[in-house]
Amino acid sequence: MSARDDIYAGIRRSLGVSAHDTARRDVTLARIAAARPGIRPARGEGGVDQRIAMFKAQAQSVAASVSFVADAGSAAADIATFLRAHNLPARLRMGADERLAALPFAASGVEISQGVSDGSDLNGLSHAEGGVAETGTLVLVSGAHNPSTLNFLPDNHIVVLRAGDIAAVYEDVFAALRDRFGKGVMPRTLNMITGPSRSADIEQKLLLGAHGPRRLHIVIMT
Repeated sequence: MSARDDIYAGIRRSLGVSAHDTARRDVTLARIAAARPGIRPARGEGGVDQRIAMFKAQAQSVAASVSFVADAGSAAADIATFLRAHNLPARLRMGADERLAALPFAASGVEISQGVSDGSDLNGLSHAEGGVAETGTLVLVSGAHNPSTLNFLPDNHIVVLRAGDIAAVYEDVFAALRDRFGKGVMPRTLNMITGPSRSADIEQKLLLGAHGPRRLHIVIMT
């Protein structure tokens, strides 16, 4: 038996049940198949405008900056402005996401490199699959289109998010991801990001960038 089997056997002994109890198994499988929704916090609920406003407020409350743009050209220009405002080099590393590739960075004077980050990049660019209004959280999935290294290694993380992908609660984002990818082909990693990295482990003093980006800039395309 493996260590996992030993652990499960111990749990069964403590519960006084058997691994061959078909009635319990059927109840469990039925519960999973039904996938009944959990409690939905009221804070994120409302129409599109309310969700967007809540997302912005929550993201800004945890030190993320948020801007709104109307199209791809405006998004590229906004990102270039963010880099200049923080005296950062006009260079970005991003993945192979087609939505990001459509942004006209050449016109904004921003140099683009593609692929995973090795830790030497100052600026990373990602496209979120969704946002959660109740907490101002970005939801990103792993893959060549948006490497997870870009979420954590560059000092400055810029994320593009479509306004229509901002959901009220986490459960709505999870449902949308299941609809998009389908059972059995979900991405290997789902990253949920709320604000820039921070820690107060040392003398309870808040430090941004402790374990990841010190800045998070969110560009919402309306």
